[in-house]
Amino acid sequence: MHRFFLLLAMVLFLSGCSVYTASSGRVDDNIKRVYVEYLENMTAEPNLGVDISDIIIRAIQVDNTLKIVDESSSDSIISGKVLRYKLQEVFARENLTVNEYQVQIAVVLDFRIRSTGEALFSNKRFIGSANYNLDDANAPEGVATDETSARSEAVDQIVRDILAQVVEEW
Repeated sequence: MHRFFLLLAMVLFLSGCSVYTASSGRVDDNIKRVYVEYLENMTAEPNLGVDISDIIIRAIQVDNTLKIVDESSSDSIISGKVLRYKLQEVFARENLTVNEYQVQIAVVLDFRIRSTGEALFSNKRFIGSANYNLDDANAPEGVATDETSARSEAVDQIVRDILAQVVEEW
């Protein structure tokens, strides 16, 4: 299941994030080589911090504006926490049985220049959510049909927002 989540997240990411490529010439040299720490997981979902960190790393590599390096070689560091993973009911039938759920994930990140400790942003919250319908086994491609695919969509939203903040702003 863990590998399926990572594979699905990468497929969604690669199909939807190509618009976030920026010119590497406009990136400040003091942030160009970045180290991404594994996110601290404050949720009950196993491996969520590691999974999201790995997807952030791959997204930055695909974007190719910044270069992922080890901590000792880095100019900047991205660190943070997964604060929330929530599965909530969003729609019920007339007989009060639930048939649609929403996955919500919240992450908070810091992006700092390693040499000075200066924060490019601090405690920046990123939130992703996606719904899935229990009755929709024939849903169109790309529409979440279970918790795993909704989770992947929520993570994809978060990663796109992180890239927009980290890459496009600099």
